[in-house]
Amino acid sequence: MPPSPTVPLRQQRLGFELRKLRERAGLSSTAAANLLGGPQARISNIEAGRYAVSADRVRTLARNYSCPDEAYVDALAAMTGGRKRGWWEEYRDTLPSDLQDLAELEHHATALRVAVTIHMPGLLQTTEHARAVMREAVPPLRSYEIEHRVSHRVKRQAVLFREPPTPYRALVHEAALRMGFGGPDIARAQLGYLLEMSEQRTITVLVIPFGEAGFPASGQPITCATGPVPQLDTVVLDTDHGCEFLDAEAQLHRYRSVLNRMESRALSQEKSRDLIQHIAREL
Repeated sequence: MPPSPTVPLRQQRLGFELRKLRERAGLSSTAAANLLGGPQARISNIEAGRYAVSADRVRTLARNYSCPDEAYVDALAAMTGGRKRGWWEEYRDTLPSDLQDLAELEHHATALRVAVTIHMPGLLQTTEHARAVMREAVPPLRSYEIEHRVSHRVKRQAVLFREPPTPYRALVHEAALRMGFGGPDIARAQLGYLLEMSEQRTITVLVIPFGEAGFPASGQPITCATGPVPQLDTVVLDTDHGCEFLDAEAQLHRYRSVLNRMESRALSQEKSRDLIQHIAREL
């Protein structure tokens, strides 16, 4: 297959996982190519995500690498088909590539768990709230850039309404509830929408209140996208310079622990709703 001009995040991850399997088997790329019956460059291109690969070839590589984990191999085989493009590709020329990668990751996740301290969870933002937040960007965004980003964010929210919906668990610090982006009316509507969404069967909103002793996070938004097997989870850090995608085992373990500790400081669902309602009445 010819190389893809733009490598989808999912295809990159598949290549990375195949490289990990090869290295764990103690094989060089040349030795792996010999087992496959092709040039060494083919292995390098597959592992770099430059070439799409079939499910059968993934299974052959996993067999050559003596991988005993059938569930993991099945999950890798399901990641093939890298030439298929999702709705996010229409924004490829207008928005940063990491936003397309984020949408792709959310689309394929089996569950999403997020933690925020200043902004509302992206998939639970109203259009007006999202627009107000983006007006605060530095350097400033042009009006059409804001509208592209708002449109993209709204389309990302489709994972919460499809059938079956993606389970979504949001840890929201009280600070985010009180920021008031856009003024009282927009802030009040945002809190109302957060309450409405928290009533959905597959959406959980837990508030971490002021006054909790200690806080096990740096303050940057964290998203953990659950894969079909734990090895294929991904953590996304929302930084000032864009999204950072983490998938090394040590990184996954660390941020799972951070999210667990944050959740241990959160109120129950009922008390979280009570606090959201209380703050909305104060506006």
